[in-house]
Amino acid sequence: MMDHPLRAQLAAELHARPFLKLAESVSLLHYAIYTENDPSMHETVLRALCRDTSIPLPVDGATHYSVQSSFGWHLKWERHTEFSTFTFVIARNDIDYFSDAEIQGVPANWFEQIAGSRFVACRMELLSGDHAHAAREASSQWIDGPIVVGSSVLGGGRVFCDWSVRADGFMRFLVIDEGFREEQGGRLLQRLYEIETYRMMALLALPIARKLGRDLDEIHNSLQSLMQQMDSPGVNGDDSQLLVKLTHLAVRLESLSGSGGRFSASRAYEKLVLARIQELREERIEGMPTIQEFMERRFAPAMETCRSVWARHEQIAARIARAVDLLRTRVNLAQEQDVTRLLAGMERTARNQLHLQHAVEGLSVAAISYYVLSLVAAAFKALHLLSIPIEPELAEGIAIGPVVLAVIAITRRTRGRLAKGNATDERCVVKPLNPPLHSQQEHA
Repeated sequence: MMDHPLRAQLAAELHARPFLKLAESVSLLHYAIYTENDPSMHETVLRALCRDTSIPLPVDGATHYSVQSSFGWHLKWERHTEFSTFTFVIARNDIDYFSDAEIQGVPANWFEQIAGSRFVACRMELLSGDHAHAAREASSQWIDGPIVVGSSVLGGGRVFCDWSVRADGFMRFLVIDEGFREEQGGRLLQRLYEIETYRMMALLALPIARKLGRDLDEIHNSLQSLMQQMDSPGVNGDDSQLLVKLTHLAVRLESLSGSGGRFSASRAYEKLVLARIQELREERIEGMPTIQEFMERRFAPAMETCRSVWARHEQIAARIARAVDLLRTRVNLAQEQDVTRLLAGMERTARNQLHLQHAVEGLSVAAISYYVLSLVAAAFKALHLLSIPIEPELAEGIAIGPVVLAVIAITRRTRGRLAKGNATDERCVVKPLNPPLHSQQEHA
């Protein structure tokens, strides 16, 4: 086999989501399903729709599916990373616009399965021929929100919308075909519902940003208070407690970092929205804002809020990290000063012990010399009793000097041998002459 196992799959990805091919007036209904707790719901709902409407089931693991139903509508299903979309398209020959013609034959219990998960719901009408000319002058009959947005797009049509969710739960888009080339109508409808879907997915970060902003206000105030305590004089004794408080503050801020993925996804969806708007190649209709202008005024501030809140989160995290480093340095310096004072006290104690040891050694020399002289005097007295011509008192007095000198010499020699032995032991501990065998093997 010449090809890599992933070649066919990755090559087919370019053609995974083809545009709708529309050459007449159509009605389109678009759903986006979003759920955080049940990722398998997307495939489950699709298979339930296939069973309920007797259309073929998709293959296992499919991420896109397109099929024509016996009820006249065409279904296009796509599975995205976080959501899935259901797009129903049916040819339109009457003027009963924005009705339920696109979902004829879909049982009501199927809609109950997606209750609470419907994130986007749009109705679109693409009108061409005589219907387009009639609707162009009466667009306000169907698009009558507080702000009507409209523009000429792709050099061959017009789009009208009000970006309002109506009482039936749907948004409306009216598209007038004034000379679209082949497949331009399908591409336009797809770009429009992608703009709305990606816009809603991008705005998922906005509620999180608002809550995160309030939490950051509390953390910022706490950090300011701790920084003022650090700068106050005489706070050295409380540095350890301040370090503990700063650490708890850092942990609290880190617990808020779980929203980082949501903000990253929001930025990605925002780029997709802006790219799809650019692809419309809008031209102004007098008296109406374009889709790009509307998004710049309403959508861009929300995205800027999300970016600024996350940037503030990162700034506060950097400030806390710097404060922890500064306080830890100050704590380490204070500990080093304490250790220095402790070592100085130990040095004084050792010096005093040395002086005391020298004094004790002097007393020891005197005491040993006294006992030796006592023995020598007893020996001289014994010799005198044996009629040996020795004067005990005189001999004892003469022996005082040699005995004392001998005791001093013996004491110094003994102390020198002990000191030499201790020095040898210390060298053996610090630098062993024969390292362990396993250390030699590791070095080798």
